Amino acid sequence: MIYNSRRVIVGLIVLVTVLSVGLTACSGNAASASVTGLAMAPMAGMPDNVKSAPTTVQQAYQFAAANPDVMKQIPCYCGCGSIGHTSNYSCYVQSVDDKGTVTYDTHALGCSICVDITQDTIRLLKQGKTVPVIKAYVDQAYSKFGLSNMQ
Repeated sequence: MIYNSRRVIVGLIVLVTVLSVGLTACSGNAASASVTGLAMAPMAGMPDNVKSAPTTVQQAYQFAAANPDVMKQIPCYCGCGSIGHTSNYSCYVQSVDDKGTVTYDTHALGCSICVDITQDTIRLLKQGKTVPVIKAYVDQAYSKFGLSNMQ
């Protein structure tokens, strides 16, 4: 009887160990899985201040840099039009030279409106929304903060 009890206990310990390893592995990928399926610029090419920023800011920079065709159509409402920004893309990317080298803008590092707009764009794209639908959403949700930089 004691032998069977030990066997059950050992079996339960093995089962709990396997389950906890499996759950840990799944939760460890949660941040990277949040943008699966969308083009993302590599973090290796980002400036150090982006690399040390919170994950949502890093992802916003990665997404904006890799998706200029989308982000140039999405406005920003943080007031950055006054510094020459013409879309949400400009909050992240200052320029791209003929060789494809990106010069990053640091504006979005300290602007939650810029990052929130980009995170909403990512979320809505993953839901299958089109860029015009996303732009309309951003206009409606963020116009209370100021003027669009696309005007």
